[in-house]
Amino acid sequence: MKIFELSGTIRNNLSKAEVKSLRNNGQIPCVLYGNKVQNIHFCVSAREARDLIYTPNSYIVAITIEGKRVLAVLHEMQFHPVTDVPLHIDFLAADESNPVTISIPVVIEGVSEGVKAGGKLSVNTRKLSVKGLIKDIPDSLPVSISDLKLGKVIVAGDLTYPNIQIVTPKNTIICAVKMTRAALGAAAAAAATPTK
Repeated sequence: MKIFELSGTIRNNLSKAEVKSLRNNGQIPCVLYGNKVQNIHFCVSAREARDLIYTPNSYIVAITIEGKRVLAVLHEMQFHPVTDVPLHIDFLAADESNPVTISIPVVIEGVSEGVKAGGKLSVNTRKLSVKGLIKDIPDSLPVSISDLKLGKVIVAGDLTYPNIQIVTPKNTIICAVKMTRAALGAAAAAAATPTK
């Protein structure tokens, strides 16, 4: 899985005034926490973090704070309700010997039989949560739709990948081929055609 490098600066002053000052100076307040890790309050440059925040991709984040490099996953982000500016980022500490849980983008592959028959593909889920060792987690999760027929769906429980576990609920719909008027018309015409 891809690593995103980020540098952080320790925050000793956690007051609201200091947080406001950081944001005004193009910094985002952050916290790193997790198993066997004491909470670390720090800040990162909003410019440096932009490609981590505004992307469909997922990354393991390598944060360097005061010369120490720590692996983490992006756990939660808070945005301003009006301006959509990032206000705070929570990182969950990770290490290469223990499984991590992370959301990975879904990549739809192929052309479905249902679409060829006049149906319309609907993609409901763009990311799935998976659990596994960092070395085993892929950059994306391919989902083949070649055999997907009209009116059928693919759910998370239908998918398996080597060395990782999907933790998204099994009944979560990934994609579906919905019936359209054109497909209904074609089906009706086929049913009305007399067989020899």
